[in-house]
Amino acid sequence: MVATDNSDTNFTGIKVIVIDDSKTIRRTAETLLKKAGCEVVTATDGFESLAKVAEYHPDVIFVDIMMPRLDGYQTCALIKNNPTFKKIPVIMLSSKDGLFERARGRIVGAEHYMTKPFTREELLNTIKAYVLDKK
Repeated sequence: MVATDNSDTNFTGIKVIVIDDSKTIRRTAETLLKKAGCEVVTATDGFESLAKVAEYHPDVIFVDIMMPRLDGYQTCALIKNNPTFKKIPVIMLSSKDGLFERARGRIVGAEHYMTKPFTREELLNTIKAYVLDKK
């Protein structure tokens, strides 16, 4: 993705859900996104996230692939198969950068795939591309 300066971009009021079983990843993403003005809700796994998606109606969802109970692929598929939520961009997060993982993410409906660890710029550029530029 192209690196751009997000200092003039307004992320205020953008609702984001970050789903990851790693407390460190959740906290890092939440801190970076809140500093940019986003409203952030976190979930520890896909199962917990489904109720939060229904309640919160986020503008974008970041979901880890490898999680207990309901993994990222299953979570994405459930979100994308629901007519109410299928238009919400789902961004897959993974420490793996393989072709198989990327292809599987596309198959279940993910809009984008990000490799962990991610930077502030990667998070904000992704939101800009899939949320702000679509409005």
